[in-house]
Amino acid sequence: MICMFRFETAGESHGECLVATVTGMPAGVPVSIAAIDRDLWRRQQGFGRGGRMKIETDRAHIVSGVRHSKTIGSPIAIVIENKDWKNWSDVLPVEEIEGGGQKKPVTRPRPGHADLAGAIKYDFEDARYILERASARETTARVAVGGIAKALLRELGIEVLSHVIQVGPERLGRAASWEELVELSKRDEVLLGCVDAEAEQRMKAVVDEVYRTGDTVGGVFEVVAHGCPAGLGSHIAWDTRLDGKLAQAIVSMQAVKGVEVGFAADGAASFGSKVQDTIHYQREERRFTRGANRAGGLEGGMTNGQDVVVRGLLKPISTLRRPLESVDLKTREPALAAYERSDVAVVPAAGVIGEAMVAIVLAGAAIEKFGGDSLKEMKRNFEGYLEQVKNF
Repeated sequence: MICMFRFETAGESHGECLVATVTGMPAGVPVSIAAIDRDLWRRQQGFGRGGRMKIETDRAHIVSGVRHSKTIGSPIAIVIENKDWKNWSDVLPVEEIEGGGQKKPVTRPRPGHADLAGAIKYDFEDARYILERASARETTARVAVGGIAKALLRELGIEVLSHVIQVGPERLGRAASWEELVELSKRDEVLLGCVDAEAEQRMKAVVDEVYRTGDTVGGVFEVVAHGCPAGLGSHIAWDTRLDGKLAQAIVSMQAVKGVEVGFAADGAASFGSKVQDTIHYQREERRFTRGANRAGGLEGGMTNGQDVVVRGLLKPISTLRRPLESVDLKTREPALAAYERSDVAVVPAAGVIGEAMVAIVLAGAAIEKFGGDSLKEMKRNFEGYLEQVKNF
C-alpha cells in the first residue's frame, strides 16, 4: 500500500541536530513556526523532567517546502539544533579524529532500554550508538512534524490535544471536557498536564517520592481529536483500519507499552449492553448522534463523527539513578546498569508527542480520503463530502 503522506526523522540524542522530512503535504497550508515552537516548548515541560531540558531550547528551522508561511507541495525539511552537541562533538564525530577522541562507552546495558538488544543486533561492542538513536530525544522531530499535520487538520476544523489522566497509582477520577483541554494547552506553566488541580497535586506527590528514592514513574496520557468527520479510515483491510494505525503510532513512542482506544479496559470488564454507543437521529439538524463515546470515536476501523480518544500507557523511564542489576558487555560479569542523565517522569511530554502522532495519522487519513494537490482542492473535496454526509 502506498502512503501518500509520510515522514521520517534522523539524528542522535547528542548529535549535532535532529532532522525531519515530510512528503505528501498539499500546497497552500498555512504554517506557523511559532505554533510548532509552542508544541516543542510544551514537550519540554512538566515536573519530573531531567537536566537536558535546561540545556535545550528547541526551535524548528524549516529549510524547504514552506515559503511565505505556506506549504508549496514539495518535501518539507525541518532541522532542530542540539545545543548539547558542543559537549559531544569529540565523542560522536562523523569522521574518525586523530587520537580516537573522547569515548563514553555504554557497556552496562540498562534493563528496559534498547541497549542490549541493539548492541547484539548491530554487533557493537558497547551500546552508545544504540542509546543515541533509541533515546526519546528523537521525538522532538516528531512533534515538529506533528505541527505541520495539525496545520492541515486545523483547516478542516479538526484540533488535537492531550492531557494526563494517571501518574503511578494516582488517577484523574472523571472525564475531562474539550474546553478544559483547550485551557490546559494555553498554560504557560506546566506541572503534570492534568486538568484537575487536586488530582494533579496527588500525582505530584508520587513524583516527589520517586525523586527521593532515585526511582522513576510512568502513567497514562489521553489524546483527543475534536471535530473529526465520520468516514476517515476503512474497514476493508487490516492495514487500512484507522484504529490499528493509531495504535501503532502511539506504541511506536519510546517507553509506551500499551494503547487504549476509547474505554477499552472498562469495556472488557462489562457486558455488551453497557458498552456500545447507542445511535440516535436529530431531524432538525439532519445528523446522527450517539448516547456516549465509549468507542473513542472509532468503529470498524473508521471515525464515526465523535471525538477520537486514544490513550498511551507509559512505563517508567529505564534509566534509574538507583541502577538495576545488569551484566558488563566486556567482562560478562554482573554489574549495575549504566546511568545517563535522564528524567524521572515524562507523562505530560508523552502526551504532547502523542498529539503529534495522532495528528500525523489523521492528516494522512484526510489526505487519502479527500486528496488534492492544493489545500483549495482538498477543502473543496472535503466540503463536498460534508454535504454528502448531511444529505445521507
